[in-house]
Amino acid sequence: MRPAFRRPRPSRPEIVLICDVSGSVAGFANFTMLLVQALRDQFSKVRVFAFVESMDEITHLVTTGTADPEQLGGRILSEAKLTAFDGHSDYGRALREFAARYADAIGPRTSVLILGDARTNGGDPNLPDLRRILAPARHAYWLNPERTALWSTGDSVARAYAEHVEMHECRNIHQLTGLITRL
Repeated sequence: MRPAFRRPRPSRPEIVLICDVSGSVAGFANFTMLLVQALRDQFSKVRVFAFVESMDEITHLVTTGTADPEQLGGRILSEAKLTAFDGHSDYGRALREFAARYADAIGPRTSVLILGDARTNGGDPNLPDLRRILAPARHAYWLNPERTALWSTGDSVARAYAEHVEMHECRNIHQLTGLITRL
């Protein structure tokens, strides 16, 4: 008699998407949320968070938007609480809110995708909370829709964030496809 063992099936990963949906990157974030929506069957769990100044979970808006994907961006901006003061990206505040309210969303099976241009409008980048958020994750990637040459120019702190999370230029479908293939 020889025992026969079943091959272990790789478990489907969990994914957490953290999206800057401010005006400068809203189109890219909307496209990526729609892509994740289309691929959600490949993941055991999908949670989506959006921010401009304030962080809010929008998973319910992304999953219920399958019938009307063209209106996803409008629904997010009208139904989620994303701004508090002036409507400019505040990465430091958003990361602080995520760490305080949603840290349990990330575990050892979670892959985290952060979407944004890393432009803090002169605010605190809040690197300690970024490290805390990503510490339990299996994988973490930052998709930046700006050209690499513009990272850390003006109010961008992309290179500082890239020291803590693998950052990729992702400006078009070709770059996104190549990135997903590599990952």
